[in-house]
Amino acid sequence: MIYKDFQDLKISQLAMGCMRLPLAGKDQSRIDEGAAREMVRLAMDCGVNYYDTAFGYHDGESERVMGRILKDYPRESFFLADKFPGYDSKNWDKVEQIFELQLQKCQVDYFDFYLVHNLCEANVDAYLDEQKYGILPYLLKQRENGRIRHLGVSVHAEMPAFQRFMDAYGEHMEFCQIQLNYLDLHFQRADEKLALLEKMGIPVWVMEPLRGGKLANLPAECMEKLATLHPQADAVEWAVRFLQSFPQVTTVLSGASTLEQMKQNIELFSEQKPLDERELSTLQEVAEMLTDGSVPCTACHYCTKYCPRELDIPSLIQLYNQRALTGNGDFIAPMRLRALEEEKRPSSCIGCHSCEEACPQNIPIAQVMDDFAKLMAE
Repeated sequence: MIYKDFQDLKISQLAMGCMRLPLAGKDQSRIDEGAAREMVRLAMDCGVNYYDTAFGYHDGESERVMGRILKDYPRESFFLADKFPGYDSKNWDKVEQIFELQLQKCQVDYFDFYLVHNLCEANVDAYLDEQKYGILPYLLKQRENGRIRHLGVSVHAEMPAFQRFMDAYGEHMEFCQIQLNYLDLHFQRADEKLALLEKMGIPVWVMEPLRGGKLANLPAECMEKLATLHPQADAVEWAVRFLQSFPQVTTVLSGASTLEQMKQNIELFSEQKPLDERELSTLQEVAEMLTDGSVPCTACHYCTKYCPRELDIPSLIQLYNQRALTGNGDFIAPMRLRALEEEKRPSSCIGCHSCEEACPQNIPIAQVMDDFAKLMAE
């Protein structure tokens, strides 16, 4: 197992994410605890020492199951991460109540790592409101008390909201969890987040390394291109080696759901094999193949000057591409649209076509907005 230094700790580069544990049926709350226990046993035996759960995973059952499983191991043999569920506005004024409940469910006295969960446009104001909600002051106090050993943030926000949060609390954040993979390096602008974190000296935790499994099952034409360099390497190996190419990445959260997936992950993280320039270039070509058909907006913003509704058209097109590529499993587009005033959503487009006259890419913007509105309505 590869280990990375974090302060005075050594963290396994492979972490076990507990959002997609094996199920005993179709109900997300019915975790197959026996199968999950086998996965943890294998992970522990092979040196995985970081386990990541959250309040909402498996309808609240992930914390309970992991608490029972990890109780069988010495507390100092693993790092446990949990998160404050600020993605739900009903939780904003309950930080103390939820934190105490999480400790109880996980059967621990402290969390090694604790995160401000899912920073986004819909909750950044709540996270920054010290008077009304006091979320960050409370969590910082728990760190002072030793009930949180290390405090960080997970982010799905665009750069403006992320920058606002980091301007306010960046000095207190010891690590940051971002969605990073070779598809989202540019598609979700993860490169901009990486640059900011590197500038601030904040190490990176990675979520969605396989983009919910999408990068584990590539189209045949993509695999054919990759096979020109490494005929025997599968899609998961390529995704892992991509992440190993970033020295600022400390740990990668794998959402393995089976023992076989865990075995494969452990094998891939047994050796550090970053990609060379040729391999990175080929993988970028694959990313472009995967996003082929996306609306080719370059975010020049010429269009916005002519929109009578003052819509942020480039941002809406980016969300449209995200939804179209990911499908119904996508939560980012709905989340960000909910954060917008209703008159700033794609359904507010009146189809006047004024924006299209200024678009250097000749994008049929009115049609895209109409398609997006229908897509979200479905």
